[in-house]
Amino acid sequence: MHKKNYEQLQETVYAETLPNGLKVFLQPKPEMSKTYAIFSTNYGSIDQTFVPLDGEEKITVPEGIAHFLEHKLFEKEDRDVFQDFTKQGASANAFTSFTQTAYLFSATSNIDENVKTLLDFVQDPYFSDKSVEKEKGIIAQEIRMYDDQPDWRSFFGTIQSLFQSHPVRIDIAGTVESIQDITKEDLYTCYNTFYHPSNMTLFVAGDIDAEKMMELITSNQAAKSFAPPAKIERFFPEEPETVAETKKEVRMPVSVSKCMVGIKEKTDYASPEAYLKKELLTDMVLDYYFSKSGVYYEELYKQDLIDDSFGFETSLEKNFGFSIIGGNTKEPDRFADTVKDMLQRMKNHKVSEAEMDRMKKKTIGQMLRAMNSLEFVSNRFIQYHLAGVDLFEIVPAIEKLTADDANEFLENWFSPERLSVCQILPQEA
Repeated sequence: MHKKNYEQLQETVYAETLPNGLKVFLQPKPEMSKTYAIFSTNYGSIDQTFVPLDGEEKITVPEGIAHFLEHKLFEKEDRDVFQDFTKQGASANAFTSFTQTAYLFSATSNIDENVKTLLDFVQDPYFSDKSVEKEKGIIAQEIRMYDDQPDWRSFFGTIQSLFQSHPVRIDIAGTVESIQDITKEDLYTCYNTFYHPSNMTLFVAGDIDAEKMMELITSNQAAKSFAPPAKIERFFPEEPETVAETKKEVRMPVSVSKCMVGIKEKTDYASPEAYLKKELLTDMVLDYYFSKSGVYYEELYKQDLIDDSFGFETSLEKNFGFSIIGGNTKEPDRFADTVKDMLQRMKNHKVSEAEMDRMKKKTIGQMLRAMNSLEFVSNRFIQYHLAGVDLFEIVPAIEKLTADDANEFLENWFSPERLSVCQILPQEA
């Protein structure tokens, strides 16, 4: 077991890759009363076309199958696994994103039992034709519920306006139509391909003894048999540089319009370090200009173009990336034009060393505060790990950034053909 001390953050992480390929990370936090564990597979909604573990030809599975599989893993032949966690005093959950599926729990007691339950239920799939058909109705209802939410429609509408071919443009849950095509056999194919331990990561943080916990996990995995690890072949369509549509309008029963300006991010990272640098600079620049203390936020507010719903976010992955700025607005067209003008001004602005210093101090402060959350550390550690980045090395990476880095980033950030607007507008009378 490898032990790594991060002196600056006063943190210690233990790591080991087990014989079956499972990557295990443990972060003892004896000052915490709670323990949080997350068991994640490098498999998300965009992984639709691949070569199955026992196949030779690539296949394309129905949209939404990763999310469907997440739901079905909790249901066994004789019980619902949520009840097991509840009996052991744990709160369990799961999520599917574009690039990963994760299962997790938090608890203050029975930690060993809950870790075993987490590993065992994820590694023991049970799917039947009857239960798959029943789940289709449940997930269809969930999809319809999200379709009625203006925030969700504006978020996914922006992504769909940005991307022409990439499966990121497809709702994580799929569509009511696509999930009807999912079969028990499809679920087993995806499970056997993507849920091999060599494609998975376990992170446990909290009041644990690292040596004993690693022994428990190692023993649990040694008692199970798995196919030999194999490289997973995934396929993605060629995505053009330009956006799918420069403006998208969606009519919904809303009293106030929503407007989102999307940026189709470039993903030509030369290395994990380059990926991290771009992500940090994107977040820092957007925060500097558009957070509540930012000069552009004040400008938008004084023009009565935004309210408290205004925000921004960035998502950068290996083969896609986007940033979104927006919220409620009484004048969606003027808001879009104003934000696009602001983005252009940002490209032309030269960041000073003093401005860069303020950005860095704020970002480091936010990071250090977030490090007090077991959920944040565990989730972000795995997310960065998949990109080849160590979460606990991010503060030193921030400290190394310079004003020249920020100016070079702004100069090459985007071009007008990589911008798109999505508006949620009131239904016409």
